[in-house]
Amino acid sequence: MSLFTALEQQLATLEQQGLRRVLRSVSTPCSPQLTADGKPMLAFCSNDYLGLAAHPALAAALHEGVRQYGVGSGASHLISGHYAVHAQLEARLAQMFSGAIPQARALYFGSGYMANMAVITALAGLAASDDCTIFSETLNHASLIDGVRLARAKVKLIPHLDVAALQQQLAACPDTLKIVVTDGVFSMDGDMAPLAQMLALCEEYQAWLVVDDAHGFGVLGSDGHGILQHLHLQSSSLIYMGTLGKAAGVSGAFVAADQRVTEWLIQRARPYIYTTAAPPALASALLAALDVITSAEGRERRAHLQALIAQWQQGVELGQGDSGEAGWPGCPGWKMLHSETAIQPLIIGSNEAVLRVAGALRERGFWVPAIRPPTVAAGTARLRVTLSAAHTQEQVQQLILAVNELASIEARRCHE
Repeated sequence: MSLFTALEQQLATLEQQGLRRVLRSVSTPCSPQLTADGKPMLAFCSNDYLGLAAHPALAAALHEGVRQYGVGSGASHLISGHYAVHAQLEARLAQMFSGAIPQARALYFGSGYMANMAVITALAGLAASDDCTIFSETLNHASLIDGVRLARAKVKLIPHLDVAALQQQLAACPDTLKIVVTDGVFSMDGDMAPLAQMLALCEEYQAWLVVDDAHGFGVLGSDGHGILQHLHLQSSSLIYMGTLGKAAGVSGAFVAADQRVTEWLIQRARPYIYTTAAPPALASALLAALDVITSAEGRERRAHLQALIAQWQQGVELGQGDSGEAGWPGCPGWKMLHSETAIQPLIIGSNEAVLRVAGALRERGFWVPAIRPPTVAAGTARLRVTLSAAHTQEQVQQLILAVNELASIEARRCHE
């Protein structure tokens, strides 16, 4: 058998199952109107929730950062790659979270994936593997799941949004070290974790609560500080991860926690210790992003985004679906998940159907990604519509009309 035979067979199987992913190349700045593979598209697939990725103030700050620092850091943070502007960014982030986490200190990472793996593995290292249990939400992001796997601790899965199950699991756990791990905003469903109840349980049972707020930072909260501000939470038991390549518009991530936790990460978090630091110029751009997020402009952008979310939810013509939930009559499995966030999923069901609908949208000039297993559970393939403050009401209305048209076409197909 050729070395490549198994690869070819597996790739062919993915193709047959409608699961093969495709790379598309964008040749214009990140914005709702872009060019992908040479074709103009109206995009509803970016995580640039506030429309800052091409913001002039951020671009100017990045340019000035390159002029001052060059294009590379040259080493890991613990060698010579930690620049003054990195420290300035971390101090600014720590100040933002001082109200939610007493004695907060922040640490900047190259990506959210690295940050999550760093936190979970380093935290689990505080106890022997047989004296540590991690409680992980079933719909957590892959980076949290991989961090849990690498931690080599005992694992309990929390059914989605099930606070009662978490209480029972914590009460029955005899281990000294207990770590609860959850997304703040779930990336494929767009719903929010019941963090107030989860935090109360963590404090009662002496557990850490690790929150991945990749899709909440910059968007939620009166000042854009994320889900902790949105829910008015405060605790030393909180360990918060926010990404800086979504609503903040640049790149990287950060962890905010009690300064003793952060110091432990510096000593033991392998993804932090053994990687080259992000270019310092990015930190310059991120400081400009934080200025926008916390300013009157940031508040206006968040208000506009909320108006677009309401427009979308009111405009999609849903009836009573076959399952009794809001959906398209005559289309089994189709439904619109309830979400108060920029992530607005439309469940289609089968891989074949979601690829067909996404393809029809693409032919009409709309880029809405078809999300399939293993990212989501089998039978729940979906269109993942993401809205941005950079979208206009007219653009959202165009998508609404296209989706309603295709829903009618698919309903007729279901009856044939």
